[in-house]
Amino acid sequence: MALRGLGRRISIGKRCFSSASEVEKRPRDGKQINLFSAINQALHIALETDSRAYVFGEDVGFGGVFRCTTGLADRFGRNRVFNTPLCEQGIAGFAIGLAAMGNRAIAEIQFADYIYPAFDQIVNEAAKFRYRSGNQFNCGGLTIRSPYGAVGHGGHYHSQSPEAFFCHVPGLKWLYRLAVEEVPERDYMLPLSQAEVIRQGSDITLVGWGAQLSVLERACDEAAKDGISCELIDLRTLIPWDKETVEASVRKTGRLLVSHEAPVTGGFGAEISASIAERCFLRHGLQLEAPVARICGLDTPFPLVYEPFYMPTKNKVLDAIKATVNY
Repeated sequence: MALRGLGRRISIGKRCFSSASEVEKRPRDGKQINLFSAINQALHIALETDSRAYVFGEDVGFGGVFRCTTGLADRFGRNRVFNTPLCEQGIAGFAIGLAAMGNRAIAEIQFADYIYPAFDQIVNEAAKFRYRSGNQFNCGGLTIRSPYGAVGHGGHYHSQSPEAFFCHVPGLKWLYRLAVEEVPERDYMLPLSQAEVIRQGSDITLVGWGAQLSVLERACDEAAKDGISCELIDLRTLIPWDKETVEASVRKTGRLLVSHEAPVTGGFGAEISASIAERCFLRHGLQLEAPVARICGLDTPFPLVYEPFYMPTKNKVLDAIKATVNY
């Protein structure tokens, strides 16, 4: 799912793997690499700095279908980087048990569409492990990685965006990051639950995450040609999400547009819309100048040949920007 520069991956995690003491927002001392290279680099660091770290999943032993684990087995051995049976429930269950024993379990689900058989293990076991034991036990070393979203030819079994299912579950964190940026070659850590304002603007706030950010950036560029100033926010973490940064932006612009590939009904954009409406509808003389706009996937199974009609494209976003600003 991340074939366009490997621009989208999901992580369901209980902690970040980093020994760095410094938390950085946007490192500038590295080099430009795409997401799969950054993931591969991060996995190298995790395995190198922590002997309790293990990487496993379907086909990861020879590098994985997206090559994110290339070279790991050769460098760290097949007892720490290994293939699993084709059983997502087993992968998740093994990962939970491994993490519960104090290890760093980094499991890969090959496509986000395949994560549903593991739903019970993730939702009823991993998410509740610490709570049900009264904090006596935990699986805090667990990270599950999975690519999501459209690739142009994946159809309905290799293109889904299931994040909203997991956002409803207390105890899980859901992370996203876009494709190509500067990445330090040393160990570093990005803060959870802290959004990033990628582009300053004054007329409308756009919020997205993952690969959809590149679509929003192109829409911002087009809107600027018509004199519309867009502020763009990368949410980066969905649970918990950075309400304060989004609220501050909307109080400045008076307008909000949220965009994601997942179907519009029940998508995470609805949660953002409701929260911002509650916080910004009318307070201290400030108010929303227009209804919150949501440009998302359609309420259908993910199509194959009709994928361009399903996707929240640049032109759909641009039309919504103009409609919202001119409301």
